[in-house]
Amino acid sequence: MKEVLTSVFVAALLVIGSTVNAAESDVDPVVGTWKLNLPKSTFAGIPAYKSQTRIYSQSGQDVTLKMITVDEKGKTNTTQATYKLNGKDFSSMGNPDFDSLAGVRIDTNTVEFTLKKAGKQIGKIRREVSNDRQTLTISFVVSNAAGIQTAALMLFDRQ
Repeated sequence: MKEVLTSVFVAALLVIGSTVNAAESDVDPVVGTWKLNLPKSTFAGIPAYKSQTRIYSQSGQDVTLKMITVDEKGKTNTTQATYKLNGKDFSSMGNPDFDSLAGVRIDTNTVEFTLKKAGKQIGKIRREVSNDRQTLTISFVVSNAAGIQTAALMLFDRQ
């Protein structure tokens, strides 16, 4: 009887462990808070930001990004979007350069987004989380609201 109970207990632990691992594997590695590492970042066509914090959260397949940017003049802008990585457009609020985005997963750590303003594509963003999950790299080429093409390679540190 003791051997049967032990076997049942071990089997239950294996099932619970498998369920937890399956749930964890669906979590986007970007989930968490990231702060811009300004000395390691480069900007073209726009002045460097003073700071940027990105906060990613996830509920099911929905990922929410809240991005707080302080520009070179000290003005704070908050952008927010909730999206799925299914290639479909999702609305974005708070950024004058774009009003929707569509994301697709390239691999476990890499996602590419198409940004649009009034239905017209204005740029691309590539987001990559390092294998150790401590560095986030964002690269983009975007035509901003003033029609100027801008680009950046930004590195973020996990908080």
